[in-house]
Amino acid sequence: MPIMSNRQYRSLEFSTPPQAEKKNKFDSDCYVEGYATTYEPYLLFEDYGKEVYEEFIPGCFERCDMSDVIFQFDHSGKVYARMSNNTLTVEPDQTGLFVCADLSKTSASRSMHEDIAAGLVNKMSWGFLPDYETLEVVETNNKITIRHHNIKKMFDVSAVSIPANNNTEIQARNFANGAISEIMKEFQKRKNHIKKIKLLMEVAR
Repeated sequence: MPIMSNRQYRSLEFSTPPQAEKKNKFDSDCYVEGYATTYEPYLLFEDYGKEVYEEFIPGCFERCDMSDVIFQFDHSGKVYARMSNNTLTVEPDQTGLFVCADLSKTSASRSMHEDIAAGLVNKMSWGFLPDYETLEVVETNNKITIRHHNIKKMFDVSAVSIPANNNTEIQARNFANGAISEIMKEFQKRKNHIKKIKLLMEVAR
């Protein structure tokens, strides 16, 4: 399956919460937190009269490789925090995939925190590798839902200047259309195989 190596990106909200609301992951004046994703289905895009939703199933991060996720800007350039030096935490909880970072260690990361605190940067994106073997596509009427039962690897969380841009939208469409197409092919193959077995059983009688 040619799309199996594709890294995917999804947008998320990020915040600089008041001290009382912090989850106390870091004792820092340059603290940010949010969710990379929640378990609630959301609209990925709409095309040709069909709404395509995406859903991350509870437990899908249990086998995910999050050994050294990094915090960047626009998925490139400087690294402002990372898991391996204990300035970034990424962990699943009852809501979804929780993310928090200490942006106090360098002048560049402190500057990024100022931009987030000022509301100049208020969205983020995260990069991950889906597990196409466990992906599920459910179609009902004009709605298609792509369900992730397992995420293979998480690469980064990135503050982004323009969260909903054409490249992101095209990438999401390519992922969804490719995943749906491959899974429907596999479904049809299995359906034909079952049909063949039934015919052979009828002949055997």
